[in-house]
Amino acid sequence: MTQTIKVALAGAGAFGIKHLDGIQNIDGVEVVSLIGREFAKTQEVADKYGIAHVTTDLNESLALKEVDAVILCTPTQMHASQSLACLNAGKHVQVEIPLCDVYKEGQEVLRVQQQTGLVAMVGHTRRFNPSHQWVNHKIKAGEFNIQQMDVQTYFFRRTNMNALGQARSWTDHLLWHHAAHTVDLFAYQCGSPIVKANAVQGPIHPALGIAMDMSIQLQAANGAICTLSLSFNNDGPLGTYFRYIGDTGTYLARYDDLFTGKEEKIDVSKVDVSMNGIELQDREFFAAIREGREPNSSIAQVLPCYQVLHDLEQQLA
Repeated sequence: MTQTIKVALAGAGAFGIKHLDGIQNIDGVEVVSLIGREFAKTQEVADKYGIAHVTTDLNESLALKEVDAVILCTPTQMHASQSLACLNAGKHVQVEIPLCDVYKEGQEVLRVQQQTGLVAMVGHTRRFNPSHQWVNHKIKAGEFNIQQMDVQTYFFRRTNMNALGQARSWTDHLLWHHAAHTVDLFAYQCGSPIVKANAVQGPIHPALGIAMDMSIQLQAANGAICTLSLSFNNDGPLGTYFRYIGDTGTYLARYDDLFTGKEEKIDVSKVDVSMNGIELQDREFFAAIREGREPNSSIAQVLPCYQVLHDLEQQLA
């Protein structure tokens, strides 16, 4: 594929806008359709980014012949069914994390992807952040082996708000959404499948119906361990902080930034063509389409993560 890749983006909220910003830096890609829940708000975003077609119906965009690929930044509960709709319409698809919140639905997406041969990947952004890429290169060069990962995923979200502080139409989830980042990254960085997983959770929120605090322990087949603490109750710095404890060093990754265990900043600006993990994720999606290959973070690669989340959900139940 040498011509411009034409994209439909579903979900014009906080994360959809991050993708639109990233795509502006990528040659040979054009967003031609924007799908949102509220037409007026979606039109406003479309006007800002020069997107001609606006709709509240994904199927309307899937019916457009010029659309080659779709990026889904919609509520978690819609991810699997919308991914299937895209694949069945003959469109390549990148779905934001998580792929699903019911494991068998994720399995069905893989089945249809394999049947169609289309590119389908999940937005496991940590694989693409320069900070985590730097650690990955060190591991692949045989210069560092993970003994333990200690991860904190903390938000202050006692009401249904998004990253922009706007009311959300759906409920987020510590296990299926936020833990998915770390469960996948741990196995990916270790290069070893997860063989043990345990979880405990705090009280269920009376209005939101979800646990607001959770603790997860993981072990990979190679012996490495991971401890993950998650909270929607944390009134402090927000986000996810990763501590890699290895045989030759300790590294702290905070999104696209990386530090030694002694808080000395590591220059990761030359790791990839951008310092923006979302943009790098999108670049991989479009490159895989052009090159007709499996992308990093493909459905097949990340599905084992969702098997672990499913098993943890059964444990917690």
